[in-house]
Amino acid sequence: MTLRRVVTVSGPRSADDVWDRYIRPARWPEWSPQIRSVDYPGERLKPGTSGVVHGPAGLPVRFRVLAMEEAGPIRSWSWTAIAAGVRLTLRHTVEVTPADTRTRLVIEGFAPAVVAYLPIARWALHRLVR
Repeated sequence: MTLRRVVTVSGPRSADDVWDRYIRPARWPEWSPQIRSVDYPGERLKPGTSGVVHGPAGLPVRFRVLAMEEAGPIRSWSWTAIAAGVRLTLRHTVEVTPADTRTRLVIEGFAPAVVAYLPIARWALHRLVR
């Protein structure tokens, strides 16, 4: 069974810095507490490239960057992540609002994995924008 959910959070960090924290995998452990390190061939994400996220349980999560949009009022990137045979597709956006910066995550995949990941994702996104 496939499930799609959306998480939206806002915070005071500048949109430029939020975007930089997204597109540089080496920065992911700064704000995403479930990530210990990332193996990625470049400094910045690029569509069509792949890497591996390492978390606290030692389970490698392979990922592939699908698309990026850096121009316009809403920047976005999407990727697939696969762990233990379970695939999730995630789309992240960063948007400046009159009061702060808003980031949104759309996550789609195997329903139990989506439900389990939502609280972790919400926590990480709050840390991303603060």
